[in-house]
Amino acid sequence: MVEQTGLKVCIAGAGAIGCTVAARLAQAGVAVSVLARGQTLDAIRRHGIQLTDLDGEHKVHVAASDNAHDLGHQDVVFVCTKAQSLPTLLPSLQPLLTPETMVVPLINGVPWWYFHGEGGRFDGRIVQAVDPDAAISQQLSWSHILGCVVFITAQVKAPGVVSSSNPHLLIFGEPDNVLSPRLERLRAMVEKSGIEARASDRLRDSLWTKIIANLTSNPLSVVSGATLEQIYTHPGLRRIAVNILHEGLAVAAAYGARMQFDPHTFLELAAGMGAVRTSMLQDFEKGVPLELAAIGDAVLELAELMDIDMPATRDVIELARFRSMQTKETR
Repeated sequence: MVEQTGLKVCIAGAGAIGCTVAARLAQAGVAVSVLARGQTLDAIRRHGIQLTDLDGEHKVHVAASDNAHDLGHQDVVFVCTKAQSLPTLLPSLQPLLTPETMVVPLINGVPWWYFHGEGGRFDGRIVQAVDPDAAISQQLSWSHILGCVVFITAQVKAPGVVSSSNPHLLIFGEPDNVLSPRLERLRAMVEKSGIEARASDRLRDSLWTKIIANLTSNPLSVVSGATLEQIYTHPGLRRIAVNILHEGLAVAAAYGARMQFDPHTFLELAAGMGAVRTSMLQDFEKGVPLELAAIGDAVLELAELMDIDMPATRDVIELARFRSMQTKETR
């Protein structure tokens, strides 16, 4: 048995990303609990979490409940749900929080906190696409939030059973870009779990890399049914992805992001991810709501604020939304 040390951590949401992070942290001796429900909760209670990744097979047993009161106060809460679930999820997390608790959203797309501490002319603005009624902003103090950009690809094989065929990387940063002591404490804990962890004083640079990766692949995967490798290598799909890529880069540049890749390198790296089905394609196949607001609409909103048109991006997002609505009507 591994001796538990350091921070108390709760994983809120036991999907592919949540189970991956939970398994790695628990195996490294971190005191991990999981907030889950339904079949997933039952499976974790009975069999633990099972992760297969590049380092082999990991099986861990963690405390699990569907009621945050059972888990108590936490030092860190990783929120591993879809962006659209946040307004209804946050009230249930309150029993986990103290004034010092770090809340780290591991979510796709443009986060609701994007303009908090950003320092530009939109500083403090709410991203309407992801927080239209300010429900998220009003429920969670800004002081709790510590940002994260997730570069983990994983798939749920069964409740509590996850596989991942690529390296794990999490990049953390304060919304106001300060390299704080709590940021380093979190980074060090995650690094010891075997997940590559970085602390950044310009988190939005990395965030835009992930935003563009999602933007060029997720909606297009719903329209085409293609894997990442197919999207970035098939001539027709690659052409569409390139158009979206250049539109996204224009918006990122308008917000002062320093991109660490050129378009050709980006396409090569993306294709190298292999026959991975995007999280949005997996959601589409399950018939669950898509993250189009955070991954697509929010980028269009930021583009409009800068008077930048994104015709290719807008068209693919609308096609994905239409296909999702049509499928929902036939189920």
